Amino acid sequence: MLARLARKLPRGDYVYEPKWDGFRCLAFRDGAEVDLRSRNQRPLARYFPEIVEALLALPYERLALDGELIVAGDDEVDFVALLARLHPAASRVERLRTETPASFVVFDLLAVDGDGLLERPFAERRARLEALLGSASPPLALTPATTDERVAAGWLDRFEGVVAKHRELRYEPGRRAMVKVKHERTADCVVAGFRWLVERPLPSSLLLGLYDGGELRHVGIAAGFAETRRRELLERLAPLVVPLQGHTWEHGFRLAGSPTGRLKGSAGSWTPGEMEQDWVPVAPELVAEVAYDQLDQLRFRHPGRFRRWRPDRDPASCTFDQLVAPSLDPVELLPW
Repeated sequence: MLARLARKLPRGDYVYEPKWDGFRCLAFRDGAEVDLRSRNQRPLARYFPEIVEALLALPYERLALDGELIVAGDDEVDFVALLARLHPAASRVERLRTETPASFVVFDLLAVDGDGLLERPFAERRARLEALLGSASPPLALTPATTDERVAAGWLDRFEGVVAKHRELRYEPGRRAMVKVKHERTADCVVAGFRWLVERPLPSSLLLGLYDGGELRHVGIAAGFAETRRRELLERLAPLVVPLQGHTWEHGFRLAGSPTGRLKGSAGSWTPGEMEQDWVPVAPELVAEVAYDQLDQLRFRHPGRFRRWRPDRDPASCTFDQLVAPSLDPVELLPW
């Protein structure tokens, strides 16, 4: 079951939960077998043996749980460390389970010992889940929940977001039946390049940067433009196209040493004249206000959304201090 995005908490007979910044995961146990699946059906069990062992230790032969895989640091959820857990080498998996142990934060119960619960209201599923995992210990945890809108509003102000579920909600696989509430944040970014659409000569995305100590660093992209906006972008960008040689990103903007590897939409490193770059450099003179949601090490995890041009902003004034990470992470709400 998925969630639709909202900017305000829904009111009424809802249960609110903090939004977790990890991998959505369905966990199935059938006797001595455990299967962990991502939302796109990718098998995950081999990467998280500590979760498999914890599920096998529960006093239930058959289970189906919905939750989130996270790596909890001292005071935050570390998404980059979680990504690094997806390693093909068994020896590395074994080492990482000790260095960056994962947790499985459970927020729904779909079946237990042959009793299917998909058609039961969420309030009943939650009660059954509390009885099942109320005294769970690491690496398993029951997600906090509240019916108090004021508590949920406090979570929304401090964390990445809140998930709201109506008390009568049945579990509807594939449907956006839950409500995901997140604040929209914006930043004024320097446009230093763009990419073409594959099928026609119009911009597909803008390459964005922010200044850090006088250096323009790649922060992500803005994409998802309507046709009219693409034409307007081309009119503005065409006069600013410059040669790659001498451009601030002349030698690329790979995230050196980053556990996340290349960002979606980022470029690698190249030597001018020897490799064909897949983007068009422009003079870093335009500033665009871009909306974003989640950050990974002060870079956009997902493509940003163009809001407007900011001709009143000096590009040099667009620095990383605009990026607002949550003041806290919901890891502090866990009982351990």
